[in-house]
Amino acid sequence: MKAFDNYNPITIFIYFASVITIGMFCLNPVTMNPLILFLSLSGALTTYIIRNRMSGVKSHFFFLGMFILLAVINPLFNHNGVTVLLIINNNPITLEALLYGTASAAAIISVIYWFRSFSQIMTSDKLLYILGNISPKFALILSMTLRYVPLFENQTQKVIQAQRGLGLYSDTDFMSRVRGGTRVFSVMVTWALENGVVTSDSMTARGYGITKRTFFSIFKFRKKDIAVTVASLILFAIILTGVISGAINFRFYPEISHAQTTAVSVITYIAYGLLTFLPAAIETEEEIKWKYLKSKI
Repeated sequence: MKAFDNYNPITIFIYFASVITIGMFCLNPVTMNPLILFLSLSGALTTYIIRNRMSGVKSHFFFLGMFILLAVINPLFNHNGVTVLLIINNNPITLEALLYGTASAAAIISVIYWFRSFSQIMTSDKLLYILGNISPKFALILSMTLRYVPLFENQTQKVIQAQRGLGLYSDTDFMSRVRGGTRVFSVMVTWALENGVVTSDSMTARGYGITKRTFFSIFKFRKKDIAVTVASLILFAIILTGVISGAINFRFYPEISHAQTTAVSVITYIAYGLLTFLPAAIETEEEIKWKYLKSKI
């Protein structure tokens, strides 16, 4: 089930803008709060795994390796900090540098996972819906670009198969691949230019640009869209207030120190936890409803 996909594109965009902005803002050394980063990484992973189940398991191992690499690199090159764990070739490995590298790795990986979910949910038609009212010309260019990418790929495969059928394309050695690829590229450039001219003539024949454009959209703002939008904005405002007030400040250098735990900091953590796990909660609720309805059949 992918219930979050069915929300209005504006609602989805506002949510991801809110959660990713906080995650990226926490790359700042002063506001890189470990708990915020842990919540961001946990929410991003949970959302992605719930949506994709067991598909793309290999990519998780890749990002795990990246996480370990990013966490280890910092203490090897950055020797700031007062708590020395060990010394390698007269270079101290400090606890502060290790924790800072781990926090940086968590921030980067969480943002990557948020963008992975964003790219899956925010499809081209949803982006065009958002941009259409802001800049119709840019939306048109983006639409044509997104359309030409799969067309270009499909046509490339057709040309390669045709070249192979004629005995003109071979990948037995490096030079053969270069010659075949150059020939295919030349054909594709000609095809793209010709297709662009045909598209332009077709748009002119249909009267594009003569009058003001009209828009048709299947997306509507429903009560649940309003609820999620308002919730995202309220939670974002609460978190931003906590960040700006310094209630969740956390320093790694020269020694680990953090702001005193207050009601504002606790509310900030709770608000960000609710924000990060909002899509997962929506997906889980929808799945429970679906299983309940299936059991009634």
